Amino acid sequence: MDKHDKLLDKVSLKTNVSKQDILSLASDLQSKDLSNEESIKEFVYKISKMTNKQVSPAQMDKIVSVVKNNKVPQNIDKFV
Repeated sequence: MDKHDKLLDKVSLKTNVSKQDILSLASDLQSKDLSNEESIKEFVYKISKMTNKQVSPAQMDKIVSVVKNNKVPQNIDKFV
């Protein structure tokens, strides 16, 4: 099992989202215009619904800002 499979397993376990759904989200993300606020919000709402987690307006604003300003951490595996 390689590093990517282990990361997918961890994310799947913590979020209760299947590996297939995670891969589908990743594929969907690649086609999004991440400079477009509505695209970002749409994607976050999709994740929110899948994980059954609410995203407050303040959290949404912060997420949009981080993504639009390209401040997403590159080493995500540290957060899982």
